Amino acid sequence: MKPSIRFAFILAGVLSNLFVPAQQNQKTKEERPKTKTQNVDVNSVSMQTIAPLDTLVIERIMGMKGKSNNGEYKITVPQNDLSIEVDGFKIIPAMGLSTWIDFAPSPGGSMIMGDLVLTENDLKPVQQAVIKQGLTITAIHNHFIRNHPNVMYMHIGGSGSTESVANKAKAVLDKIKEIRANDPSKGNASSESIANSLNTEELDRILQYKGEMNKGVYKYTIGRPDVQLREHGIPVTSFMGFNTWAAFQGTPDHAAVAGDFTMTQDEVAPVIKTLIENGIEVVAVHNHMVHEQPRIFFLHYWGVGNANELAKGLRAALDQTGKKNTMQGMGMSENNSH
Repeated sequence: MKPSIRFAFILAGVLSNLFVPAQQNQKTKEERPKTKTQNVDVNSVSMQTIAPLDTLVIERIMGMKGKSNNGEYKITVPQNDLSIEVDGFKIIPAMGLSTWIDFAPSPGGSMIMGDLVLTENDLKPVQQAVIKQGLTITAIHNHFIRNHPNVMYMHIGGSGSTESVANKAKAVLDKIKEIRANDPSKGNASSESIANSLNTEELDRILQYKGEMNKGVYKYTIGRPDVQLREHGIPVTSFMGFNTWAAFQGTPDHAAVAGDFTMTQDEVAPVIKTLIENGIEVVAVHNHMVHEQPRIFFLHYWGVGNANELAKGLRAALDQTGKKNTMQGMGMSENNSH
């Protein structure tokens, strides 16, 4: 046999030995049984397989009635014991001074999300109570500046059986009562109506939404149906706080507006820029959730001046968000938002 032919046979054998194990190894991999993954697709949670909330259990444990909305149930506690003033304007519950806890049906019972209004003296012991109950703190921030006395807002979350999470939420609210030595809803410092002579029809025309009057505060609540938000796979609705809102009080020439903007990450910079350019202060930028998909940011703002000019500034900021051509606004009471 010629040397060249002998070399070709040897080379073919070497290559065969190299590739056969690799092919066998690949076959072995394909034949191996697949192990179950522990990762859960949060978008795969089917609301159709989740049992409705037992609202009677919530009412019994919480000791108060709430409000139902499309399967959710919200407990709201107006902070009537707090006398808050900002730039000469009285802040009442309809202006964003209410604690609330929303129950939404989820696998195993309920998911709760809440926003607690706290004084500086409340903050530390209530934080400790939340952690002791096994709930989570997802945000701490302000709604106002130059407010006297100072108040903070703490967002909480948790999930489990409806009875369990209701008991945990009740323990946190009881801690607030204990610290303040009263039931916040029973006070009268912020329960009175305030004067309002605004031209609400003109505000509606400028903002292109319809508000609702509540004790002298004219409030808009605007959802985001263009964004399908989920937290731990559970839809987060406008009723659960996923909304933009604006609350007006005062006179046409001397009005105040306070509120919250909900924004996707790409909307944050243009909304802030537009508000500031229109003389409206941005007083806080923050999150409300930590496991939400997609990522969402919130900001609080405060403006004082001519009511129509404030409304025009807000309309310009709304135009920087995805709501412009897809949303329908509706007025709601403070039970439906902050």
